[in-house]
Amino acid sequence: MTKYPKGKKGSKWTVKELDAVKTEWKGDTLNDGGGLSGEVRVNSGSVSIVFRYAFKWQGKVAWHYCGTYPTVDMAVIREERDKARDLVKSGVDPRAHRVAAKIEAQAAIQEIIRAEEQKRTETLTFSDLYAIWIRDGVNRSDGNKYIKQSFGKHAIPVLGDIEVRHLTENHLRDLYRRIIAAGKTATAVELSKDIGQMLRWAEKRKPWRALLIDGNPAELVDIKQLVPKGYTKERKRVLSIEEIIKLKMIFDGKETKYVEASQKYAAEHPLKKESQIALWLCLGTLCRIGELLKTEWKHVDFQQRTWFIPAANTKGEHGRKRDQLVYLSNFTLDQFKQLHTLTGYSYWVFPARNKEGPVCEKTVSKQVGDRQVKFKQRSRKLRGRVENNSLVLGDEEWTPHDLRRTGSTMMQKLKVNRDIINLCQNHVIGSKVDRVYLLDEYADEKREAWEKLGDKLELILTLNGTPIVLCESSVHHLPCGV
Repeated sequence: MTKYPKGKKGSKWTVKELDAVKTEWKGDTLNDGGGLSGEVRVNSGSVSIVFRYAFKWQGKVAWHYCGTYPTVDMAVIREERDKARDLVKSGVDPRAHRVAAKIEAQAAIQEIIRAEEQKRTETLTFSDLYAIWIRDGVNRSDGNKYIKQSFGKHAIPVLGDIEVRHLTENHLRDLYRRIIAAGKTATAVELSKDIGQMLRWAEKRKPWRALLIDGNPAELVDIKQLVPKGYTKERKRVLSIEEIIKLKMIFDGKETKYVEASQKYAAEHPLKKESQIALWLCLGTLCRIGELLKTEWKHVDFQQRTWFIPAANTKGEHGRKRDQLVYLSNFTLDQFKQLHTLTGYSYWVFPARNKEGPVCEKTVSKQVGDRQVKFKQRSRKLRGRVENNSLVLGDEEWTPHDLRRTGSTMMQKLKVNRDIINLCQNHVIGSKVDRVYLLDEYADEKREAWEKLGDKLELILTLNGTPIVLCESSVHHLPCGV
């Protein structure tokens, strides 16, 4: 039923009249004049009136929604009707106009979002790029551990807040120079390679390639022009026989002084016995220190005189790592036996303090480096670390890995075949075809090589079966045949 205000056509409904509409009028139409009418609806006892404007379009009656009272004020509803009527007069369907307005409004919102996203993209920093690259762009055999340490210590503190679009060759060059000036040339070289790899990865992907539209700054930096003349990454440090004897003398001397000290809290602590043994094993087996420190006691067979190194503990690319079986000489077998008296209670040969795993693979390297502090360029004392020169052997720093090189060189001087030395180091030898069809492990040859090296070390470090005890001045006066 159509109802009119005060029962008269042509009048407008007042607010008072609309508020008085009863629920019994549900479904009735309220005519407001000028083509505007409202349908009474009742929901949960509440009355609302949906107003529409009726107009002719293409020969048919059409309806344009103007608003719902009391949610929308009647003045606004009538204003909407007036706008619709004007559109009809100008030949525009108000319904289509509303759809177009919604589309336009949505487009405006999308443009704001796009502009904000563009603004955010343009301000992406070196740190933002690194976070994505380290997650999705690189997967090294060490789980990216070295990259994370290198970037975290050197690159991020300096370059992290720089926007990628503003990153220049000068930023990179200054970073590398700073690292080289600190005496860490090898670190600078490796970091330059990693940053170059990251930026090349970024050049091929959105949104980074748009930020590198002016080019990859890493391509403009030649690290070779920054490193000192004569620099080579390859270390060539080999301990001489005199230095090997001096090392043993240092170990024994420091232990004796500590044992005899009346006030041990004030005495210099010697290098832990476990670490000393680890160094002799590196020298006598040609192993990597990291491989050794991950060893479990189940890997050592005293009856068979072998030490098994699982592929997971070795260095190399995924899919190319290999197990290694080390045949123990008298020298290295004795080292493991000494070690067993110290850590045989544990699952691990070199247990961590919490006994829940092995020590960090850098533990021994840090201990050795901290005792050669004269070769470091430290700006401050490291908290909780020993810093002295008690393990200095000459004019050049030495590392546990140098013992691996020293042992290999000693084998070479003992006339061991080059391929056998490489196999003792767990290096891959021969062509791909050789590795498929020539599968002999050269067990006898490797056993003999390790025995020759062990015998040589025993000869160097003992005299007539008795350990050499030397004073500082007697290092150069070696037993005959050494």
